[in-house]
Amino acid sequence: MLQSFQIHNRQLNQLPNRAKLLITTINAYCYNLTHIDAVYYQALLSSDVLIPDGISVVWAIRWLTGQKLQKIAGADLFFYELKRLQQTGGKCFFLGSTMTTLNQIKEKINLEYPRIKVETYSPPYKPVFSEDDNSAMLIRINAFIPDVLMIGMTAPKQEKWAYEHFNQLQVGHICCIGAVFDFYAGIINRAPKWMINLGLEWLYRLVKEPRRMWRRYLIGNLMFIVYVIKEKIKQKKPRGTNPGESYRIEPN
Repeated sequence: MLQSFQIHNRQLNQLPNRAKLLITTINAYCYNLTHIDAVYYQALLSSDVLIPDGISVVWAIRWLTGQKLQKIAGADLFFYELKRLQQTGGKCFFLGSTMTTLNQIKEKINLEYPRIKVETYSPPYKPVFSEDDNSAMLIRINAFIPDVLMIGMTAPKQEKWAYEHFNQLQVGHICCIGAVFDFYAGIINRAPKWMINLGLEWLYRLVKEPRRMWRRYLIGNLMFIVYVIKEKIKQKKPRGTNPGESYRIEPN
């Protein structure tokens, strides 16, 4: 159920005051995946911060509970962390994507955020990493000891990897931000600001990449609506019929 997740209901400058945090995002696509991937469900459930990166989730939570959440995109988290690291002269490690994209990210950060020390690693492109793959990533990351680890391997792969290796990582904030790597590097253009403000970023991506995105947005959004309606119906059952189910949004 959507209400089983503890969704961040504050500003980014109000993140928990802990040295190490696993920060993930949830949108309609992510929520649909939790119904078929138990490890991914646990990864989101166990996150220290789960931000509502999707207008559909914001609307669904408001309909289910009356709570008004503010949509926070993965890109918002990305730039928040970079600005914070620029102020402190911190270190950021980028894990994921291709070397071409990573090199473009590094060059751009060197220009725009010159105080940030950057390291990158492009893991092999495969459905499941081997033990050697995981070991190589951990060695590179832990040798750098970054204040922020940005992971861009798309959901659910990035969240599951961060969740399964959380205790082995010598890092500060772990941010699972997917397509933001390509946005920042200029590989893929993000939607215009007005479309983002209207909650239409999904439509922009669908128009730009119809063959890749049609299933996620056309079929996926319908599935999400069905899940939310079923959850609303369950709410109308007499109290006590679903023991253990509760709504967990962070207090203001």
